[in-house]
Amino acid sequence: MPMCSPRLLLFIAILTAGPLAHTQSIPYGNNPATGHYFNVGDAKMYYEIYGQGQPLVMLHGGVYGYIDEFESLIPKLAEHYQVICIATRGHGKSEIGSQPFTYRGRAEDAYKVIRSITTDSVTVVGFSEGGFTGLELAALHPELVKRLVAMGVGNYPIDHSKDLHYTPEDLMKQDSAFFAGRLKLMPEPGRWREFLNKSNDLYNNDQMGVETFSKIKCPVLVMAGEKDSYNHLDNVLICARAIPDHQLSIIPGCDHVILYCNFPAVWEAMKPFVIR
Repeated sequence: MPMCSPRLLLFIAILTAGPLAHTQSIPYGNNPATGHYFNVGDAKMYYEIYGQGQPLVMLHGGVYGYIDEFESLIPKLAEHYQVICIATRGHGKSEIGSQPFTYRGRAEDAYKVIRSITTDSVTVVGFSEGGFTGLELAALHPELVKRLVAMGVGNYPIDHSKDLHYTPEDLMKQDSAFFAGRLKLMPEPGRWREFLNKSNDLYNNDQMGVETFSKIKCPVLVMAGEKDSYNHLDNVLICARAIPDHQLSIIPGCDHVILYCNFPAVWEAMKPFVIR
């Protein structure tokens, strides 16, 4: 699922020009001091590491999303964990590769990167597309994921009445400066249209439901905005209730991008779950 829709571009503006921007001194997502690559077979995946301790993996949202969306969370979590921030295929400095985009593929990419860094089990924090990847990863590799925070997720059936059709032209019309910055990071900017087509296929033709959620063995904190326009509360509840060991946090008054809508509420809800 993409990070946000046109009606939520306000949160992009908050990230790039609002209160968070003047406090950021670390170039999250483009930090030569801590950036690394790992080849998963058909693509080089970019990741950054902050802090020390037990490993915690961060999985960002889609299309609009990238490592820098976690700029407020990373320093807080790095006080307690070794924070591993993975850039999904086609996002930022990661290559696109040749494989179709699926949530299973996203999860296997993450698994390979994580296992190149540590043999330990990990805590995972994922938002939107990254939240779904985290759910898939926990279902496929229960030995790997010991705790998961999944933000902006819900029961996700195929519904072609809500198909997404991202194009370079539309995105540049929405926020040309923002996406020009994203393109500068990409190792293959000439493949942006291909990347968006692959992303459209993922969002419109992949699905995730109770069959996946019920396989998850680790504790999961499901978080969502009260007014999430991608995941109606009914679908959030279906997801949470299907996970055997779940907690649920609904952020009042917020749409999909809860990290920017009410970061203090998000942090206070997740802190006792991840800081132990």
